[in-house]
Amino acid sequence: MSAVLRRATDDDRDVILQWRNHPQVRRSSLTTHLIGQAEHEAWWDAVRDDPDRLVLIYTRHGRSAGVVTFTGIDRATGSATWGFYLDVDGLHERNDLLPAWIELEREAIGYAFDTLGLERIGGETFADNAQVLQLHRRFGFEETDRYQREIDGVARDVVYTELRAAARSGR
Repeated sequence: MSAVLRRATDDDRDVILQWRNHPQVRRSSLTTHLIGQAEHEAWWDAVRDDPDRLVLIYTRHGRSAGVVTFTGIDRATGSATWGFYLDVDGLHERNDLLPAWIELEREAIGYAFDTLGLERIGGETFADNAQVLQLHRRFGFEETDRYQREIDGVARDVVYTELRAAARSGR
């Protein structure tokens, strides 16, 4: 298999920050500022020991290539919020960004439902991020809410999409 999701370790901490601080990733994130080492280390220390949050490394063709996060994991309701970002520069250099993006989404959905046993995953995407919204629709996600959030002092339209295990597609 060319793609794998594995739990992130302390050895992944610094590359996660590098990928997260990429300008393209920051522009698509709800938190857009450049994250410093101390802030990232505090986040990592909190997330790695939190049973309701999970950070996974996406590996493609034997190379670490992205991050998948699950937060608010609620075993009672079988739900969680998810997000992801890729090693934009590394995948672009290998002309592998789009295939990796599609594969990561497929792998993350499989992990959520088949490994974690969730019944529902959801996530937030900026309304003007048509590519990500289209990818989510391809995999069966449905828009369940639309609202505004203040990002860097500007109101931004956000779309909340959700996928239920029974409705998953795009395998």
